[in-house]
Amino acid sequence: MISLQFGAFPGVAAHRAVLRRAQVSSWIALALKHPGEITVRIVGAEEGRALNLQYRGKDYATNVLTFDYAREPTVMADLLLCGPVVEREAREQGKTLQAHYAHLLVHGALHAQGYDHEAGERQALEMEALEILLLGALGFPDPY
Repeated sequence: MISLQFGAFPGVAAHRAVLRRAQVSSWIALALKHPGEITVRIVGAEEGRALNLQYRGKDYATNVLTFDYAREPTVMADLLLCGPVVEREAREQGKTLQAHYAHLLVHGALHAQGYDHEAGERQALEMEALEILLLGALGFPDPY
């Protein structure tokens, strides 16, 4: 079960246009080992910055924040993506907005299951390889 929400920010219509609920559900479902109840919220820079500061102590808007509540028998999590950051990164990396969202949603879904690229090189390589495999299965190129 996926809930898709959009906050109010300049240019939100372009983000709504590339993120359809059924599509987002299929991207996340492929990355989950167990059934999931996931809320995806696309926010503006101000909300993204405030939440990153509140929960991680970092005073800037980041691309994705994962709040995981349960991993088994059902993955329960909130994925918060900062639309302006995702858009800027996609442009800088020469990706489509849709491809970058697909990557970050798979990335967030993996975090919700305990994968952690900041826990060491081995874990980072494992997570990266899995992201490449999953995105390839979805028809997207290697995000790295």
